[in-house]
Amino acid sequence: MSSIFPATLTSDRIPPPRASTSSLFDTLSSRTSLLPYHIFDCLSFTPHITTPITAFSQLTAAARFVARDSYINLYPLVTSLPALAARIPDVHCPQTALTDCRYTKNTMDAPLSDSEADMVITQTNDDIPEESDIMLSDTENGHVYAPPPRIAARFYRSSNSRRKSSAPSSRRNSISSTHSHQSNRSFRNVCQSNHVAQHLRRASILETRKARLADRAAHAEQVRLRAALAKATPRGSNSEERAIAAQQAREKHLAQVAASCAEEVKRAKKVAEDMKERKAAEERRYRLEMEEKLADAERRRAEYKKGTRRPRTTSLSPTNESKKAISGHTLTPEDAAKKIQALWRSRWRRNVVGAFVELGLCIDKVHDATFDDITLILAEEKVLSATSKIMSIFGLLTEGDVAANGTAVRTFLSAYLILGHPEHVFSKDGDQEQDLIRKAKDLIISFESALPRLTAYNNYTPAPIRLETVILAHGAFITAFNDWKARDSSAIIETMVATFVNLDAIWQSVKDETVDEVANEYRMGIRDNQVILLSKIRKLAGPERASLLIRKAIRESRRARPRRRPAGDVRPRLAMESSSPTGSVASTEVTGIEAEAASQLAESQRTATADGFQAREITKMFSVMPHNRVLVHELAIDKDFRLDPSPQAELREAMHRDLCDSMLKGFQNGEGNLWTMAMAENIREKLLRLLKPGNSMHTLISEALDQEHISTQLNQGLFSYEKFFSFTASILPKLCAPVRDAEVKALADELVEEGALPDMIEKIFKLLHVIDLLSLDYSNFLLMNAAPTLIKESAGYEARSFAQDLDSGKTTLQNTRRWWHNAAVNLHTEADRRDPANRPTTDKIYARGLVDLAIATPPLRDSDLPETLDLDRTRLLRIRADAVRITAIGGILLTAKNLLKRDVRSPWKAEAARMWETLKDGYTTDAAMPAKILSMIESSHAMPPATRAQLASTISRLLTQAQSGKLTDPVMKVLFQRLKTHIFSRISASSSGERVRAASTATEGLATTGLPEFIGQVGEIVETLGRVAVVDRGAHSVWYEQLSEEMERLGQEIEGQTAEGAVVET
Repeated sequence: MSSIFPATLTSDRIPPPRASTSSLFDTLSSRTSLLPYHIFDCLSFTPHITTPITAFSQLTAAARFVARDSYINLYPLVTSLPALAARIPDVHCPQTALTDCRYTKNTMDAPLSDSEADMVITQTNDDIPEESDIMLSDTENGHVYAPPPRIAARFYRSSNSRRKSSAPSSRRNSISSTHSHQSNRSFRNVCQSNHVAQHLRRASILETRKARLADRAAHAEQVRLRAALAKATPRGSNSEERAIAAQQAREKHLAQVAASCAEEVKRAKKVAEDMKERKAAEERRYRLEMEEKLADAERRRAEYKKGTRRPRTTSLSPTNESKKAISGHTLTPEDAAKKIQALWRSRWRRNVVGAFVELGLCIDKVHDATFDDITLILAEEKVLSATSKIMSIFGLLTEGDVAANGTAVRTFLSAYLILGHPEHVFSKDGDQEQDLIRKAKDLIISFESALPRLTAYNNYTPAPIRLETVILAHGAFITAFNDWKARDSSAIIETMVATFVNLDAIWQSVKDETVDEVANEYRMGIRDNQVILLSKIRKLAGPERASLLIRKAIRESRRARPRRRPAGDVRPRLAMESSSPTGSVASTEVTGIEAEAASQLAESQRTATADGFQAREITKMFSVMPHNRVLVHELAIDKDFRLDPSPQAELREAMHRDLCDSMLKGFQNGEGNLWTMAMAENIREKLLRLLKPGNSMHTLISEALDQEHISTQLNQGLFSYEKFFSFTASILPKLCAPVRDAEVKALADELVEEGALPDMIEKIFKLLHVIDLLSLDYSNFLLMNAAPTLIKESAGYEARSFAQDLDSGKTTLQNTRRWWHNAAVNLHTEADRRDPANRPTTDKIYARGLVDLAIATPPLRDSDLPETLDLDRTRLLRIRADAVRITAIGGILLTAKNLLKRDVRSPWKAEAARMWETLKDGYTTDAAMPAKILSMIESSHAMPPATRAQLASTISRLLTQAQSGKLTDPVMKVLFQRLKTHIFSRISASSSGERVRAASTATEGLATTGLPEFIGQVGEIVETLGRVAVVDRGAHSVWYEQLSEEMERLGQEIEGQTAEGAVVET
């Protein structure tokens, strides 16, 4: 039986006919998986679904009902209904049944009201046949009829043929048309579904219009917001920018005018206030003068009355008159006591004034006397007592505070000293000093003008006007004096804090490097001096500020000291496997290990085997290891001495580069195999030198880089540089120290990367550089292990080496003898001039010779260097350069301080530090060097043009002299000589107590000298020379004693010859 449905509705997936209603629902649910499950729940509540057509109709109504709440697009469901209907056999789809679904697509997005939904669900149609009719029709006809075309078109309407909404004036949308249409339908008795669809379509159109209007409103709001934002943002036009700039300029001008007006107003107010105060003071002075005049007139009037008595008459008897006179002069005990006290105070004040006048203390007398004499006079007890009493009359002292009164008296007398000898009191002539001189002059003038007016006429009491003038002048002077003293005390505080820190640095350097007895002696001496300094600092700066300054200075000093790296950071990872563990330094095992380490350190680089000239060229390198005597000497001076690749680093790098370039040319010329074997052998020897034979890593490297194996691979064409680099990249991290991890990792990452021939050669160059660093680390590790024994035996070893050189004729004592003779003559000459009875000792002579050798201008000639100090040539040259640099910078700063009238004791540490780093490479290496130095000073200290020009010429002159080594400038000559004397006083200290005392006064001495900025540098020079002296005298004391005895015999012979000549002449 053929189907009446179109061919497009058939599907292979459609089940056979006569499917049940449940299977229909299952298929529907499978094709509408996006729908909520409650659509099918609505179907389950339908009481009587007897036929598939009934289910089909009610399913459509239920879908519309659910869409009202869920707002789901039911178009996929509706389009699948014809296919579902095809599964119902022999059923003729009535027109009324399919009419319920014809508007599904148009109204699937429109919501339904509750009444409409109920009407759709409960709607019954008499034209719909029952299930029995359908079954009967199926049996009779045996085929299925297709729906009418108009109904099928509703199910298969194209999705893109969307009907546009009608215009508002459309006839179809009018109310009358709707009403008439509904009326006609009611008379025609057709299905009410068209009426529902019309309402739903109208509701959908209204909703669409509302949505469109809402979109338009939202768009209008966005446009309005954009317009407001554009209006609010500043426009970038030139006119608006000019307007804004003009407005800003106008506001700035108005602000300047307002500020200037405010200044003028403030100045006018100040002038008005000053005038007002001056007028008030004049008025008070006039009033007081008037009161004094009235009091004087009243006193004269009273005296006049007493002097013009009437003569006695004879009318009264003598007895009565005598009685009246006696009764008129009767006083009470209180009045009598007051009179007596007033007379006694007047007499006391007269004596005080007389005693002070007898001193003859005035500005002329102070100026005529010498500074030392007037200082002694002002310090006498008689002067202090008389001054204290006269100051109490003027009310310049407070009652009860004896200490404060003593300070006030000395401050008052210092005004005479300032006016009489300002050049001795002040170290410079600055604005603050000039202000203090003016205040002292005002005080002394007001005091000396009020002192002669203390007479019996006013009971030796100063007038109120005079008293007020003296008190005001004294207050101004005390304020200026305290300000000047505070600035001066700040420099003293800085000096004492630097001394405290210097003592702490000395203790930090000696506490771990000396024996316990010497360390305890140092500790006690440093502690005593620090306690004294701490008390002085607290007295000047206060307890809290003193503690804060000291803690901060010590923290900065210790932070600036170089920190030692932990032993684990510099120890190679396989070094402990290459050597047995160490115990006591005196044990035989350790001695053997350290001897082996020393032999490994002294071993020079091996020459290449006879594999070709390339190997010999590659292995021809300079060793970083110095001679054994040099190594032991450096360890004795500095126990933390480590090998430095800097002496031959540049030469070694240049040779590596030349070899790599030659290797590249060899590869290009076809000699790659020879270069490969030579390079592999060189790298193999360098790596094996880091390990002990028998070690697993030693065996691995020996086998992997075996010459025969590599030669075989090269001949067979199997050698691969990628594998070679991969092997080296895997073993380098196992050989390096932790401190080299980052550098080795970077090289390992680069080695495993692929590249062309130039990249391969560059990898070999970097590999050689890193292997040299690993060799240096391994040598330093061996040196660190052998250092205790080498330091212990350094003096004897160096003495034996020097004796062998003398015996073999490699060296002599000619320069040493001349050096010792010059030092002895210079020291004896000074001793004869200063203290002939105190003859210099051997230690003093050695210290003088060492200081003369170190603190001098470069260069250092070979004839001036003693053979015993030949190993310290580089160290002495560095000290000489540092001494000249200290003198040059100190001379520049001292000249600047004098020109700017600053205190020479105040340290300019920032400027000195910047100059020290700038002049490290030379004085005239750059033509703009004087300008740089001047800018460093001018950046923190403003100066007038004349001072700037003078200072610039001075800087150029001093730098030129420092570069040439000829210090002809008087300032530099004085500073250099003072520096030399200071260092000699510290080096010549024999005991630890003397060294501590010299160090405690070093800061103050350098500040007085004019070098307060170089306390640290001078301390380093003293420490270095002290270590050199200890090591040198420990190794060569025998020869120094012989030279000393020769000098004594020579001196005795000269004295004997001189005495014989004198006798002969007599």
